[in-house]
Amino acid sequence: MALAGGMTILGRMPDDEKKPYIGGQAVIEGVMMRAPSGLSVAVRRPDGAIAVQEMPLRTRWDGKLWKLPGFRGVATLVESLSLGFSALQFSAEQQMTDEEREAEAEGGSKLAMMLSTAFAIGLFVALPQLLASGSGKLFGHEFGLSDANYHLVIGGFKLLIVFGYLVAISRIPEIRRVFQYHGAEHKTIHAWEKELPLTVENVQAQTTLHPRCGTTFLVVVVIVSILAGSLFAPLLLPNAEGALGWIALLLLRIALLPLIAAVSYELQRLSARFCTKGPLQVFLLPGFLFQKISTREPTDEQVEVAITAMEAAAWRQRVGERAPAGGEDPLVFPSFDRFVDALPALRPVVAQPDA
Repeated sequence: MALAGGMTILGRMPDDEKKPYIGGQAVIEGVMMRAPSGLSVAVRRPDGAIAVQEMPLRTRWDGKLWKLPGFRGVATLVESLSLGFSALQFSAEQQMTDEEREAEAEGGSKLAMMLSTAFAIGLFVALPQLLASGSGKLFGHEFGLSDANYHLVIGGFKLLIVFGYLVAISRIPEIRRVFQYHGAEHKTIHAWEKELPLTVENVQAQTTLHPRCGTTFLVVVVIVSILAGSLFAPLLLPNAEGALGWIALLLLRIALLPLIAAVSYELQRLSARFCTKGPLQVFLLPGFLFQKISTREPTDEQVEVAITAMEAAAWRQRVGERAPAGGEDPLVFPSFDRFVDALPALRPVVAQPDA
């Protein structure tokens, strides 16, 4: 496997290179960072060592179609879910013994991903619709399935469920630590985007809130889903009623998820670009309020792991095709200091001329 280094911990991209977007995700005791050219996952093992898995990013969505507005949102969402699930698997394996890893390998990861997707659809799509219908009957107001008010109530319940879900899982100690790593990820990305040296001190000085966060994306999805339901339900299901109509509406809302994701992705890109300063910042507040739940202030040790993941992703982005392909086995550093000491080892790789 390629060494997750090749750059200095205090370095930055050359001034004549455009700094790429690097996104991330918190995992179990670690952070995943994704650059246009590579992906890295850094995880703190139970013994305090840092395991780093680094590799080039190979995408199946590199056609011109998937770079167009609307289509790129769907491609990004699908790919992010797949990469994120793999990163979570890797992070979980780093907390296991060899015997536990073998047992886990026999469990079937594809089945787990399918079950988690079904759970998410049930919790965030079916349940809000069920609660909206039930509340209408409870208060003596039968909603028409194509009424705009009905879809507004569905959206309100969806926000409540997202809020309640985040609050509930934040009380689990293991999830609270994941939220701390989520904060470390955001802080590190902020330092990277400001072109600050990636030191623990510089990273800790940043905010845990970020406009391109997936939590904010969920809030945007809820808002767009209200508009989509209000628009498409009357057009496609004008006479829907009863149990069959309710099921048809549920299936329609599931079928609209790719469109909703595509529109939400573009809106979040716009807000992250134009709403970070001045009065337009008000549009970021709903997402930031939810991020107050899904992020926590990290420890210095957690920030070290986030910096390691960022440095690994930035190294491959800088070196490009000259970087050796990553292997399946991770590199393990006894400590963050040892990782920093190892960084100069690949400087010749960075310096070598293009082939």
